Amino acid sequence: MNSTYQKPDNARGKFFYFIWRNMPRFFLLAMMAAIVWLFFMVAEKQAVIRAEQEAAISQERPPVNAVVMQVEPGEISERLNLPGSIEAWTSLMLTAEVRGTIEAVLVKEGDSVRQGDILARIEADDYQIALQRAEAAFRLAKADFERDKAVFAQGVIPPAELEARETAMQTARADLDNANLMLERCRIVAPMDAVIRHLDAKIGAFVSVGDPLALLLHIDKVKAVVGIPESDISAVRRLDELNLTIQALDNLEVVGRRHFVSASPENQARLYRLELEVDNPDHLILPGMFFRADIVKQRRQQALAIPFYSIISRNGEQYIFVEKNGVATRRTVQTGIMEGWMIEITSGLEPGEQVMIEGHRDAEDGRTVNVVKVITDPQEYLL
Repeated sequence: MNSTYQKPDNARGKFFYFIWRNMPRFFLLAMMAAIVWLFFMVAEKQAVIRAEQEAAISQERPPVNAVVMQVEPGEISERLNLPGSIEAWTSLMLTAEVRGTIEAVLVKEGDSVRQGDILARIEADDYQIALQRAEAAFRLAKADFERDKAVFAQGVIPPAELEARETAMQTARADLDNANLMLERCRIVAPMDAVIRHLDAKIGAFVSVGDPLALLLHIDKVKAVVGIPESDISAVRRLDELNLTIQALDNLEVVGRRHFVSASPENQARLYRLELEVDNPDHLILPGMFFRADIVKQRRQQALAIPFYSIISRNGEQYIFVEKNGVATRRTVQTGIMEGWMIEITSGLEPGEQVMIEGHRDAEDGRTVNVVKVITDPQEYLL
């Protein structure tokens, strides 16, 4: 016996038929809705529990003891501190200009001499005789020229003969000047104000033209030479003066004026030679001394600066903690130039705010803070 199910024709039947056929789907949707509702209820409950736990923990934790610094606008500079060495302003090797035996040495190594001072003498007898011979030859040539000049005026001799006499007189005059010059060169004279660095001249020694006699150093002013890295040469070229500290002279501080900057690096380290002019009238600064050059690359007049150790860096982010009304507040900051152990804060901090410089690594955003000390100058804390 076969039976067939016929769809109802009326509206009520169709409705119940639809409900009956989709009952499993409705049940599944109801189950899913219940699960979602339970999930949100559990998450909300967990958040409430977590907040209660954090509040309880916060109440249990004691306040963080902190030293804070009140930040006010001030000056900060980006500096370079580079080593350098002192060189003589001029180093000159004095050499013999005539041949002969040294008969006198009037100075010793280390002496200071003035321009024109006689340092040594070479035996001049031969040159004195040569001078006398040249003087006699010149007097004779001049007399011959004067006599022939008078005769020429009377038309007795031709012009060519008078010109020959004049040429002979001029030649004799040149020989006389040369003899005078050679005799003068027997005196070894200082060409500049200097210090005798090394003395080769010895009494009784025979010297030829070009032999060294003395090394002279001009140190009334000296050169302070610094090697400037390639990355800093542009900033240094804009400066006219630098402050120098010479350690060998009890950290004597002097000012060097820019004299010369090389147009290309002078070694494989890519350092550019910077020469500074330094006055040295008392000769206290000696060639070979080392110094430190304080180079200010840029300066900020109204900057907010804090100790760099008060900044915490994590996951590529830099932040500090600011204390206000006994509560720590976390601030993300941007930094600028640095001088010593102070660093500029370009954003994230306002004048007058108090930055935690001690205890900040134990702090959390919103945690209570017990301010132990308030300072305005970090040096106070170090002392």
